[in-house]
Amino acid sequence: MKTYIVIDLKSFYASVECVELGLDPFKTNLVVADTSRGDGTVCLAVTPYMKAQGVKNRCRLYEIPKNIKYTTVAPRMQYYIDYAAKIYGIYLKYIAKEDIYVYSIDEAFMDISEYIKFYSLDARSLAKMIMEDIFKTTGITAACGIGTNLYLAKIALDMLAKHSNDNIAFLDENLYKEKLWTHRPLSDFWRIGKQTEAKLNRYGIFCMKDMSMVPLNLLEKIFGIDAYIALDHANGIEPTTIADIKAYKPSTRSFYSSEILPRDYEYYEALTVIKEMSDRLSLKMLAQNVKASGISIVIKFADKNLGHERATISYPTPTNIASKIIQSVEDLYLNKIKNLGLIRQISISANNIKKDTQVEKSLFDEQDDKEKTALKAINAIKDKFGKNAILRAIDLMPEATGRDRNEKIGGHKSGVKDKKL
Repeated sequence: MKTYIVIDLKSFYASVECVELGLDPFKTNLVVADTSRGDGTVCLAVTPYMKAQGVKNRCRLYEIPKNIKYTTVAPRMQYYIDYAAKIYGIYLKYIAKEDIYVYSIDEAFMDISEYIKFYSLDARSLAKMIMEDIFKTTGITAACGIGTNLYLAKIALDMLAKHSNDNIAFLDENLYKEKLWTHRPLSDFWRIGKQTEAKLNRYGIFCMKDMSMVPLNLLEKIFGIDAYIALDHANGIEPTTIADIKAYKPSTRSFYSSEILPRDYEYYEALTVIKEMSDRLSLKMLAQNVKASGISIVIKFADKNLGHERATISYPTPTNIASKIIQSVEDLYLNKIKNLGLIRQISISANNIKKDTQVEKSLFDEQDDKEKTALKAINAIKDKFGKNAILRAIDLMPEATGRDRNEKIGGHKSGVKDKKL
């Protein structure tokens, strides 16, 4: 029988900030949020002490009760990445990298089936040894779910570990049915959001036990091709292993980028940002020696009642050349996206990615090669001196966001500045 653990770093960003400031996250009201974006900005993390007072992790600043006094710190993504790297190094002291799957910056799954025998420890003792090393080395408190499959480990973490004195919980299929089969609401379970829960409720499905007993064709109406996964999870079953995840290679890939604008943008102001994003997308593809067969853009309006606009273009021959992508995306935006109102968010994706070697040569390759040489030189300069070391003229427009974006990681402040020439 397999045994998995999943370790989560509790309120990770907020805990890192508390460690850096010499504070106890379990006794401190601290919020990680970029206040320059206004009271509507999303809090990336709040301390466990604030959570105990009913403050949710991903709330907006204005949603924090006025009677709670707290300290706000700006996100420093590079610090969090450095901490996560150090903690990954701790995992490697105990578990081989082949048996570790990093799920997110603050969460990692591990197959400890063979390590229990090697260390002559039970799963809980091995998990506790790793968690204690994390705290001793970094000051970060961790929680852990243990399960006989990946799903049960995750559910044990999300739904039971936080109520355990040692921040550790275990589930097998029998315990899952005993403790959680009739649990409500369904949205407490991994992979089930509020909208999916509402659909399930309309069919009289209110708990996992209900879901395990309905016909598969009903689940297909709700989950589509994931119906079999949903039925397995309802019964506490998950056949996928870490080895399966690592061996998986998707048949198609896409590069995706999304940007929430610093304010509501007019129609033509947003075009500047779209062109910047297209340029960055081209450079990213070029660096990875891939080309896109098409581009999609999605525009979300400030007025939620307007919904969103979407448009897609396909290329006769896949490309990663910036001039072609920028021009085609500009044409797509002006011709297909309606000017319905102020714009708040822009998303762009390069679709059906192909390796350079998979794309047949065309008559225009010689001309493209000249631009490709220049773009590769730009990538080399950016890699050595920072993303803002060389810019296009459009990046200097007042509505442009590229320079600011280049100093962030994942859209949030990095905490460090780019290298200078």
